[in-house]
Amino acid sequence: MLWAWSGAVEIPRKSRREIARGLDLGDLAFSADRFMALLDRLWVLGAPFDPWTQDSGLRAQIRQHVFRNPGDWSTEYLFEQLGAFGAGDARFGKFLEGLVCADVVPDEPVQRHLAGTINQHLRPAGAELRETATDGGYPVFSVVSTRAGRTRQPKNLIFASPVKPDIRIINAVDNDIEIVTNADKVLVYDQPIGAGGLRWRDLQAWWKDTRHIGSDSEAKSTLYRRLIRSLPGNSPPQRNLFALYYEIYGAAVHDLPALLPEVWLHWDHKTVRERGPDALLRFRMDFLLLLPHGQRVVLEVDGLHHYASSDGKRPDPARYADGVRGDRDLKLSGYEVFRFGAAELHSRDQARNALQPFFADLFHRFEVSVPAASP
Repeated sequence: MLWAWSGAVEIPRKSRREIARGLDLGDLAFSADRFMALLDRLWVLGAPFDPWTQDSGLRAQIRQHVFRNPGDWSTEYLFEQLGAFGAGDARFGKFLEGLVCADVVPDEPVQRHLAGTINQHLRPAGAELRETATDGGYPVFSVVSTRAGRTRQPKNLIFASPVKPDIRIINAVDNDIEIVTNADKVLVYDQPIGAGGLRWRDLQAWWKDTRHIGSDSEAKSTLYRRLIRSLPGNSPPQRNLFALYYEIYGAAVHDLPALLPEVWLHWDHKTVRERGPDALLRFRMDFLLLLPHGQRVVLEVDGLHHYASSDGKRPDPARYADGVRGDRDLKLSGYEVFRFGAAELHSRDQARNALQPFFADLFHRFEVSVPAASP
């Protein structure tokens, strides 16, 4: 009952075995006393007396076959003996967190190596060990779900629309929508989005097919121009962010996540004034990246309208609070939100200095491989 917590992140048995097979037991057993202390907290090892006696219980067997005679047991066999493969998700999650904890492995490079190895098998199952804090200078990792929107797949991706789209549902059973007016000002991507996320190559292929364009080069250039036209003309920071993403990565962007501008998150046929206190506030995102394994990243550029009054002359705490609340809602729905101040993206050179390391760190963080650009 102690571990029967229904809110734990689900980790399938297959993933657990793959994790065990991928881990080197020598890396885990960094320190005998520290490792045994972790096992004692989570598993039943037998009588708590001197473990260096000839006791035949699991505690003594671990001492014998993991520490005295390294190589006797594999990590998979140790997990089997502990009962890790059949344990509840909460207990197994705490076990993984403990394996990469500084209390067990007081070496940051080893911590990160172990977390990376574990994540190779966790992420396809919709979970990961994510760095969530620091403790005494060491990273702290927690098992979190990466299932955006509770594992739901995007159905109607409405983007590149600077104006509120005029939408009607033409088939409620199948969730089919129609753009009634100004269809040329709205893009709706309605193709399945797989485990690899939505890459530029996918978006370009869809554009080429739906617009009946003959060549890849023409599809690439016309799609790029269409997307950049959707950005606010009075927001150089947003335009710099969009243009520099594709400029920084050049030809390699073909296999990278597409940076989608002006993406509609909420839509209500009534206005905020008509809806009143129940109005949806965060109705549009500045930029959205759909990454592998269902991960969704939102990029926001904060200008005066995010924290100042409508005339831009004084702070507006209520407006700022609405934005913060919107961020919380997004994160609870499975999105990662990263904000830029408009001032740091205002000039081209300044924006490049901020964005180049950011995108490199972002892709490293989410393990998105950046292909080498063709010469």
